This record gives sequence, C-alpha cells and structure tokens, in this order.
Amino acid sequence: MVNNVLFFSDMGVDDAVALMYASFTKTINIVGIVCSYGNVPVEDAVKNAHFLLRLLGLKDVPVIKGAERPMTGETPTYSSKAHGTHGLGSIVPPFASEGQNFGIVKSILERYAGELIIVDTGRLTSLAMTSMLYGKLMEKVKGYHIMGGAFLVPGNVTPVAEANFAGDPVAADLIMRNGGPISLFPLNVTHKAIVTQTMSDSIDRAGKAPLFKPIFDVYYDFYITSIPQLQGAPVHDLLPMMALVNRHMFQWMSRAVHVVTQEGIAKGQSIADFRLNATTQPNAIRIALDLDYRQFYWNFMTDMTDKKG
Repeated sequence: MVNNVLFFSDMGVDDAVALMYASFTKTINIVGIVCSYGNVPVEDAVKNAHFLLRLLGLKDVPVIKGAERPMTGETPTYSSKAHGTHGLGSIVPPFASEGQNFGIVKSILERYAGELIIVDTGRLTSLAMTSMLYGKLMEKVKGYHIMGGAFLVPGNVTPVAEANFAGDPVAADLIMRNGGPISLFPLNVTHKAIVTQTMSDSIDRAGKAPLFKPIFDVYYDFYITSIPQLQGAPVHDLLPMMALVNRHMFQWMSRAVHVVTQEGIAKGQSIADFRLNATTQPNAIRIALDLDYRQFYWNFMTDMTDKKG
C-alpha cells in the first residue's frame, strides 16, 4: 500500500533526512511539500525543498510557501547553530526558487481525499491555517503524523517546552484540541533516534544518499558539543515519516493533549494525563512513548544504504 504524503516542514537537517528516507522507500509518495518558518526563514525552507527534490530526482512535487510567522504574531527565531546558516548544514542551494501559492493545498486535499496522510515536522502554523481554511476537506485526511511536544522529559528550548510547540503554541493547541487520527512523536521518543558519526560515514560510503554527510555533519557537531552524552545527533523529524512503514517500532498510549498558550515559564508545554487511573478522554490522540532503537537502526540503515531498495 502506498502512503500519499503531504509534507509540512521547516526543512532543516532532520527534515532533509526524512525526505531522503521517504524517497528511498517504495511505499511513500510525497505529493507536496508545504514550507514554513522554523529552523530557517520560510524563503530558505522553500529553496532547500526545491534543492533536495532535484537532488533526489523527485519530479513534479509542488513546493508551497506556508506561514512566515506564528499565530502569536511574534518574530520567529531560527536554529542556525544546529542546522547551519541556510538549514542544510554546510550546503547552500545554488539557485533561487519560489514557493507556489498556498491555495494548491486545497487541490491536493481534494485530489487525495480519503487517501492522504499529513506529516508535519515543523511549527504547526501552516497546518492550523489549513484546518481553518479547509476544515471539511481536512476531515477526509486519513491520518496525521506530527513531531512535537515533550512528555515526562524536559523540553529542548525551555525547561518544559519542545521547539515546534513553543514556536507557535496557539497553533499547536488548536491542532491537538481538534483530536482526530493524530499520531504524535514527542521528544521522549525522538531524542532516542540517534545517528552516530559511524552511521553517517556508512551512509556516505554507500553513495545512495548524495550529500547526506555535508548536510548532517554541522547538525552532528552541534549535538556532540552541546549534549555529548547523546553520543550522536537525534533525527527528530525522521520518526513521523519512518512510522508510516515501521509503526511497530513504537509503544503507544492514547491521551488528550493540551498545550499551554499563556505567557510565562510554561508557555508551549504539552500536557497529557499519564496517571495510572486516567481514563481515555474525548479528542484523544496516539502518543508515541518509547522507541525500539534496534529496529530503528536496522530499518534506517537498510533504507539509507541498500542500493537495491
């Protein structure tokens, strides 16, 4: 079965790894990329998407320009230390490019009604915009795989908040409160998706993923310097894409999720009730709570190095 995917992304290093992975599988069909601010400004995200699509030989995939700033109206901050100045490590896309009009999202929702999965690995602003503009069509989306939040672990941009939720908590809360067929991949699992330098070197030698190493190395250096105990770099945004074909790698729990939108130290925090006597609530979503790293390693390295894949 082929998974038709509309990919919402801020197109940094781990987003690029997710796109590479998707291009190497036989069961993921990228039907469009909606680029937004996040790791980099939206203009850089658009350029990166066009560059990667050419690199991977993915023709006729529309690149759509999404949100430039969060629903809070704040000026976004970017992650150049982790992702490089333009979002792809040491790589600078050699050509200018522009994103297509956001209205194309509607035609994609119509064309793939009942057969579309949305993967969102960035701030949730553009997805919230889509929900507000095309609510009826969104009801026909088959499922949502979203990277965001942090449960039972610290945040990565504040003591309690993960970057995607903290970047636009209003949009994140809107999406979480709507419920539906959402699978959420928070920091408690994505921090376990470690790629080491040895793995990167093996992928580079295999030659299947062009430019993987120069894209990944800046990201790796950031993590090995700032959080050396990880012994590698977590490819957070890969997991929602991998789960399309490797759902068995995860342990799941269904809970309602709320996101703190008020100013203060808790802004952007994701909250769910994990007490033993907690009951399933309306608008519950599937939360990935743990990752089997052995399965992750085997599946990732096989798809990224096997030239027959």
